[in-house]
Amino acid sequence: MYNHYFYPMNQYDILWKAIIEDMPAYFILFFLPDAEKVLDFEKGFEFLDKELEELFPQDNPKHPRFVDKLIKAFTKNGKEEWILIHIEVQGYQDHDFAKRMYTYFYRLLDRYQKPITALAIFTDDNPDYKPNRFEYEFLGTSQVYQFNTYKVIEQDEETLAVHPNPFAIVVLTVLLAIKNKKSTDETLLNLKLALFRRLHERKMEKKTMRALATFLKMYVHFSKPESYRTFETEIQVITNNITTMGIEELILQMAEQKGIEKGIEKGIEQGIEQGIEQGIELGIEQGTQRKSEKVVQNLISKMGLTNEQAADIAGVDVDFVVRIRKEMGL
Repeated sequence: MYNHYFYPMNQYDILWKAIIEDMPAYFILFFLPDAEKVLDFEKGFEFLDKELEELFPQDNPKHPRFVDKLIKAFTKNGKEEWILIHIEVQGYQDHDFAKRMYTYFYRLLDRYQKPITALAIFTDDNPDYKPNRFEYEFLGTSQVYQFNTYKVIEQDEETLAVHPNPFAIVVLTVLLAIKNKKSTDETLLNLKLALFRRLHERKMEKKTMRALATFLKMYVHFSKPESYRTFETEIQVITNNITTMGIEELILQMAEQKGIEKGIEKGIEQGIEQGIEQGIELGIEQGTQRKSEKVVQNLISKMGLTNEQAADIAGVDVDFVVRIRKEMGL
């Protein structure tokens, strides 16, 4: 058995949230193609994550939600009318999932009084798990709530590979991760490079390609640091030295998207003062040494990486990571 590193749930969460926020139009058109008839894509989209967190605080840390997003979109009718798109990316079996979707629906409807559509994307490997409705009946009173669903493991690889919407690459990456959990580094490297070549052949805008390349690179990690570096090198060759986004930059970008203040003066004196969602604190201080220490601390405590993986991504020696880990008491 090969011990490949698959990111824990909160890291899948970061990657999914980042790609949805980077590509909202592609995301909506891929999963809800009929939305093009209703929505005005030129008006853009707003993410109501703060409002969603206020309505649905985390109530059970042992069974955290995977990814939940709320998108505000405007209609084409010429008026300033808007609708809500509720998104759930679910990576594990939850027998109360359908009930939770219904709870989201009635609370959102009560608060906003706007049309709502909901989408559940299942990224687990159980083909039999696919709840799509909540039903209630008691003494003649009944309620049925049905929502859109998408099961990644049910999808066809070749269909996704030739799909014109770039977001198909995201789904294909997730499908690759589900089906190749025990593959060797060599097999996984070839699969990911083949997928990236198909991505590059589409000649899409640089921003979109970079976002997709980042998702592909980070969603499944190799077991050996050298495979990670080989993949990055091959990407640079294929794309004529375009670089993808590292873990630290990805976290910084997510922080900026959520409105977290980042101060930069005389080098980097002050970093993220408030972390992502559950209080990730990078605390980047002045000087390269201090910055590296904080990055490594975050990779260990928040990303759950091994010494070798943290050293590879932070660009430091393994001994440096070992020292930081000891100082952290881990």
